[in-house]
Parts: sequence; C-alpha cells; structure tokens
Amino acid sequence: MFKMFKEDLEVIFDQDPAARSYLEVILTYAGLHAIWSHRLAHAFYKRKFFFIARAISQISRFFTGVEIHPGAQIGNRFFIDHGMGIVIGETCEIGNNVSVFQGVTLGGTGKEKGKRHPTIKDNVLIATGAKVLGSIEVGENSKIGAGSVVLKEVPPNSTVVGIPGKVVIQDGVRINKDLNHTDLPDPIADRIIELEKELLEMKAELNVLKEERSKEYDY
Repeated sequence: MFKMFKEDLEVIFDQDPAARSYLEVILTYAGLHAIWSHRLAHAFYKRKFFFIARAISQISRFFTGVEIHPGAQIGNRFFIDHGMGIVIGETCEIGNNVSVFQGVTLGGTGKEKGKRHPTIKDNVLIATGAKVLGSIEVGENSKIGAGSVVLKEVPPNSTVVGIPGKVVIQDGVRINKDLNHTDLPDPIADRIIELEKELLEMKAELNVLKEERSKEYDY
C-alpha cells in the first residue's frame, strides 16, 4: 500500500512540470487526494463495508470535485491532472500508468447490470472532457483526444478523436504519453479536404469537356 502511495506521488513529478516539492503536492493536489481517498474506500469496499466506502467516496467528491466509485479498480501510477468533474463508475477497471484530465467520464450507457463501465488498459491517456461510455475496452498505449465521445472498442496503440470517437491507427508503434491537444488528427476535416480535392478535379474535367465541345461547334 505504501509503495503504491509513493508511486502515486512519483507519477505527478513525471507528468506535471508545475510540481515543485513533495510537501506542495501532498497538501495541494486535489487529484492526489482523490486517488488516495479512493485507495482507502476501495479497501473497505472489497471487505463489504459498502456504507463506509461510499461515505469516504462522497466526502472526497465534496473536497476534490472528483467522483470515483469505491468499486472501481485502479492500478499503479494513476495520474489525475486538473481533476474537477472527473467521474469513474463502479465497474470501471483502470490499468497502470494511466493519465486522465479534467472533465473525463468513464461511465455506463444505461441501467444494465454487471460490467457496464469501461476497461482502460495500461499506458492510456484520456484528455480533457472526453467521455468513454459502456463496457468497452481501450487498448494499451492509446490516447483519447479532448472532447471525444468513445462508444466502441479502441485497439491498442490508437488515437481517438471526435463525436462519436474515430480511431486513427498508429501502425502498431508505441505512442508517446505526451499529448499535444492542438495537434490531433481530425478525420472529418481530412474527409472534407478529400471531397474538396475531388470537386476541384471534377471541375477541371468539366472545363476540359466544355472546351472540346466548344471547338466542335467552331468547326
């Protein structure tokens, strides 16, 4: 347990350039408080002390703005950056070295029983405002772009953007954990560019046909 707490501290210094000292991080980082509160709540939840677990969860939510159901399973080195508004559901499973940003929801899609929340594999980054909904899996080393809504399985080593989320395969290469939010692929914009290019080609062909017909009439 203490080793896990130490790793929770270390990942903040790895991921957040604003972190200056252990004292500052321990006393002022709401994301860290939310994670540590969840570790405690989850321990009670596994021992079937459900009321105590939910009470800890709700107190943490009040002070941190991060709502993590005590039943959620979270691995090592979980990093929450600017965590206000994050929601993580009961049957969510999160692997190691996962990073999530403000406003992320890992939720369900209805009132179904059993496994109804996402499974997030190792080394995944989920950017600001993204929603991952339902009992789906986000594969290892993948990135979910800001504001995306993911409703389908995400293969490993992928980037997802848009509403609904579109997958851009990264050719099986491990993705860097750094995410430039201003430099994400946009499949809709790419398709519009393709259509514009096709339209220009059709106009050029039409102009050629008009010129050929005009020459025929001249004769």
